[in-house]
Amino acid sequence: MEQRRLGSSGIEVSSFGLGTMMFGAWGNPDRSECNRMVDMALDAGITLFDTADIYDFGVSEDIVGQALAGQRDRVVLATKFGNAMDDDPAHRGGSRRWVREAVTDSLRRLRTDHIDLYQMHRPDPDVPFDETLGALTELVEEGLVGAVGTSTFPAEQIVESQWIADRDGRARPTSEQPPYSILCRGVEQAVLPTCRKYDIGALVWAPLNGGWLTGKYRRDQPPPAASRAEREPDHFDLGSDWREVKFDAVDRLTAVAEAAGMPLTGLALAFALAHPAVSSVLIGPRTPDQLADLLALADIRLDADTLAAIDTIVPPGTTINPRDAGYHNPHLSPTRLRA
Repeated sequence: MEQRRLGSSGIEVSSFGLGTMMFGAWGNPDRSECNRMVDMALDAGITLFDTADIYDFGVSEDIVGQALAGQRDRVVLATKFGNAMDDDPAHRGGSRRWVREAVTDSLRRLRTDHIDLYQMHRPDPDVPFDETLGALTELVEEGLVGAVGTSTFPAEQIVESQWIADRDGRARPTSEQPPYSILCRGVEQAVLPTCRKYDIGALVWAPLNGGWLTGKYRRDQPPPAASRAEREPDHFDLGSDWREVKFDAVDRLTAVAEAAGMPLTGLALAFALAHPAVSSVLIGPRTPDQLADLLALADIRLDADTLAAIDTIVPPGTTINPRDAGYHNPHLSPTRLRA
């Protein structure tokens, strides 16, 4: 497995990272299968393991911590904070109080004394980022956190984080975790160029766009049993106006993959790896069989002609369904516009 720099953090990560959102009731509650996936990933050379406190409300972190017992030093362990953990408004966001409480909870669930990469899961419009970054700096100084990052931040807030760090002598965010796939290329416009400008490593999620880029969804058939599209049809386009647009794109992309002698899934993963801002592509399997299929594609790389063919189908900077962007500006809500 190829190892890549994570921006200026001093950390190296595997070109595939194991995303664990599916560990627990959101995907696979079978702990033995989740443990097996951790072992498979380690055996394949994956060093980056990414989770979040919100994934099944702590269960994913607990499973990861248990599975890594005795193997913790082999991995770059990343987790995230900031999303609402319950209905209590105090249990979310970027306040110093919550950062301290959230990291304590994550360390306990992960069964570790330090987190290699601690990421703010989404921007918090109600807390100044200098407060959040100040709290994260304390964690770095105390040895509880190695490096800090952001997830699904717009480019202007990534720039602001760099400015605050320079102005106030804070820990500088050295990673960003945006959604990125052939069908969701919006971050090419500003986020990924900003990452390159400031030497920030991008850890990209949803490279298969919720399963669309596996080719398993068909116009004339219901979603496969147990697929995320079956569980969350509105979220995965099958009940939206974008459905036919994505089907058309997938048909054309499948032809490109066949011409290049690879499966559509391999085309999709290699596309995400090809951008020079990307340090690692996060794969999020639900079962060991899915993970085995993904690991078999780790060495595929795309030539210039194949990348150009992709561009003719989904032009650079284009996101087919705006919902795939993962971040919705809260300042555009009617209550904020008219307050």
